[in-house]
Amino acid sequence: MLSELQGAKKVVGAKQVIKTLREFDVRCVYIATDADAFVTRPVFDACRARNVRIIETPSMQELGEACGMRVKATAVAVLK
Repeated sequence: MLSELQGAKKVVGAKQVIKTLREFDVRCVYIATDADAFVTRPVFDACRARNVRIIETPSMQELGEACGMRVKATAVAVLK
């Protein structure tokens, strides 16, 4: 599943994902399960409010690497 992130149009970061959910059509959102709940809860809530599919990933490190970054990522939105 994470392989789809390499070539996709995406937005990285919890705050940016929430903003993107309000303004654009989002296909799905990846959320790292090892991130702090106070960071991920608003992302989960925004996804549920807009009926966007949530895909949980095991680690922030893995999610960041799947996006081609050297830093960890809490959430990633894949745009339609």
